Amino acid sequence: MTVALQHKNVYEDFDPRQDTLFFKVGAHGLISFHGRNYNIKKRMSADERNRLVTDSATFFRIASDCYVNVRNISVVGDHHLFFGDTSKRLPCSARKQQLIRELMDR
Repeated sequence: MTVALQHKNVYEDFDPRQDTLFFKVGAHGLISFHGRNYNIKKRMSADERNRLVTDSATFFRIASDCYVNVRNISVVGDHHLFFGDTSKRLPCSARKQQLIRELMDR
């Protein structure tokens, strides 16, 4: 008897709040989502984009165009944010790191 393993296809079942490590907002509604082993560029309406960037329970703004998913940060330090078991990291100021630590402690 064989059991088929089910793997989520992030390109078909993409959920920014679950699957994203961080995202960058570009011109004309184009958003670049960065995950564990993928990048997805997606055009979103102004309303969709606004709901995403104002979701303070999930995302924190670290730069004018960059938001991180606080739930997926594994280590805060060394002037960077590190994500899970990946080698992805983002530079982050000490002040923003302190604010993120406070969010993570909630």
